[in-house]
Amino acid sequence: MNKAIILLSGGLDSSVSLALNKDIDNIELALFFDYGQKSFEQEKNAVKELCEYYNIDLKIIELDWLKSITNNALTNKNIDIPVLNNEDLEDINKTEQTMKSVWIPNRNGLFLNIAGSFADSFGFNKIIIGANKEEAGTFSDNSQDFITSINNEFEYSTLVKPKVVAPLINMDKTEIIKVAKEIKFPFELIWSCYSNEIKHCGKCESCIRLKKGLETVGLFDIVEVLFKE
Repeated sequence: MNKAIILLSGGLDSSVSLALNKDIDNIELALFFDYGQKSFEQEKNAVKELCEYYNIDLKIIELDWLKSITNNALTNKNIDIPVLNNEDLEDINKTEQTMKSVWIPNRNGLFLNIAGSFADSFGFNKIIIGANKEEAGTFSDNSQDFITSINNEFEYSTLVKPKVVAPLINMDKTEIIKVAKEIKFPFELIWSCYSNEIKHCGKCESCIRLKKGLETVGLFDIVEVLFKE
């Protein structure tokens, strides 16, 4: 019988992955990481509400040292979060610059290895992650090759040998939102913004991708709920 952990950030991708695989993989536990990100409080609130909604346990893991060894826009209050528009998403040079400005060293590798320790200790045979095709184009730790490499590692570093599963690995944001709409996913619970404002800023790359996808699918009511005017 499956028994799974999920890496849950509160954003669209991990949250929809939870919704899709909650019953299929018997997801019992969500891991949420505090690495000093500016959006921590909003992310934490989203994760708590999602875990309550889907009736799974939550473990918050503090990684204070991770903030101290890097200098990026997600954690440093003195560095502004990059602002993009829809056209910028098609410019590989701009998206690569944005990626570098928000890059957290080995973040997904670290998160998955921590999840691997939980899996090995408590008998979880699957680890769910919200990696997807669209973000893999810029962030290499969202790619299938990365997931395959981690699975190969767990063959040697764990006794349980859990499998990392990415339900959205072949989808872009619009496809993810279409699937979420079909299953009546509670979009109002998520937090995908890099900032810690009352509503999504609508200017950072994460917001732009989310908003564009929602509008493409025609979910303008959700846009009004999530984003500030």
